[in-house]
Amino acid sequence: MNQKLIPTILCGGVGSRLWPVSRESHPKPFITLSDGQSLLQKSFLHAVHLKNASSVLTVTNRELLFKIQDEFQSINPNKIGTDYILEPFGRNTTAALACAALYVNEKHGPDTIMLVLAADHLIRDYAAFEAAVNQAVVLASKGKLVTFGIKPTAPETGFGYIEADNHDVKRFVEKPSLEKAEEYIQSGNYLWNSGMFCFSAGTLLVEMSQHCPELLEQVHLCLDSSNELSGANTTQINLDAERFSNVEDISIDYAVMEKSKNVAVVPCDMGWSDIGSWSAMSELTPADNEGNTIEGATITYGTTNCYIRSDSRLVGTVGVDNLMIIDTEDALLVADKASAQDVKIIFNQLKEANHPACKIHQTVHRPWGTYTVLEESDAFKIKRIVVKPGQSLSLQMHHHRSEHWIVVSGAALVVNGEQEIFVSTNESTYIPAGHRHRLTNPGRIDLVMIEVQSGQYLGEDDIVRFEDVYGRC
Repeated sequence: MNQKLIPTILCGGVGSRLWPVSRESHPKPFITLSDGQSLLQKSFLHAVHLKNASSVLTVTNRELLFKIQDEFQSINPNKIGTDYILEPFGRNTTAALACAALYVNEKHGPDTIMLVLAADHLIRDYAAFEAAVNQAVVLASKGKLVTFGIKPTAPETGFGYIEADNHDVKRFVEKPSLEKAEEYIQSGNYLWNSGMFCFSAGTLLVEMSQHCPELLEQVHLCLDSSNELSGANTTQINLDAERFSNVEDISIDYAVMEKSKNVAVVPCDMGWSDIGSWSAMSELTPADNEGNTIEGATITYGTTNCYIRSDSRLVGTVGVDNLMIIDTEDALLVADKASAQDVKIIFNQLKEANHPACKIHQTVHRPWGTYTVLEESDAFKIKRIVVKPGQSLSLQMHHHRSEHWIVVSGAALVVNGEQEIFVSTNESTYIPAGHRHRLTNPGRIDLVMIEVQSGQYLGEDDIVRFEDVYGRC
């Protein structure tokens, strides 16, 4: 495998079946597994350890950029290049891959091989993965659009299938009924469609020009109108929202793969899972003698065949069987294991009601750090704010609330109206409504402070930004 390889990670979607841990601002790829690594980090590590992987390209929503950068920086000791294409909103996989292919074609050349990985899938057998990638690269270098077919272990109805004869693809099949899925397993000619791909940038663009030329043209126009920011070992392309809204919302399977006569498949068994539900998540950890899989602080009595996960609080169970119990700081899920796929219904109901539990966690990540809502009512809100060393909040103002900042640990440089002051541990400052203000951590350790808001309206949208180092003005 001598050709240049650009692993391309698609980081989109929510993972609604994994609520309440997966939410719109903290989706499925950021879920941490029992070994302390997130699904996204595992995808990145698989990518960077491949031979000839010169950089990693990630296509994602622009609001997730700072979280992804934090995830990569903590596990990227060799500082491999990390490039980003930032979408203002999702337009499905064809738009994402068209953007990626045009970018790779221009920056690295049409013969450069792209390995497309999902940010939220798990691969447990790296040696088998690497062997499958090597096969795919050989096929891709011959001008094939290559997909990875997973050898099925059960008649799953939640996956699409590929009918195959060695590397030849006979047809793609939609998610089948249980009866059909059982027939597919018995025949031995069908593979699960993994959603991973391998092709040269030039090959994909030729196929797109044949099968979805209008979409490709719209993406080309969008890239021409988009802003590009380059720095040390990284490039960010912020897609123009108006142009991107004109791009068709369609998957790469429908738009290209199912139409092309130039598709090949690599059958593989690499310990792959799309972690599509809490049932799939529970299978990653061995069960105890009672059939229970437990993560976090739990006390059980007369409890069997349950999956229990608690991020912080102690969970006690008595006399229950076959349940999933997922506890977070602000939401609790209790469901029968047989109804794992229906968790998305709860998520959709929360979204329709515009409930914050579908969007954010109690602890919210920002480019500069985090904040946690400790208590709130109609007239006040108390937050714990952590600002990373060297980071700064925007210069801003609120119309309807005043704020009182108390430094608990570290030191703060505060702009308060016309003043610029240092606030040290056990000191505080008061910011009246209407005052411009900014908080900066000038130190080398985290700045931890308590913020007390008071006023008649405490929504996060009561903010006017004047300056912002993260481009949010």
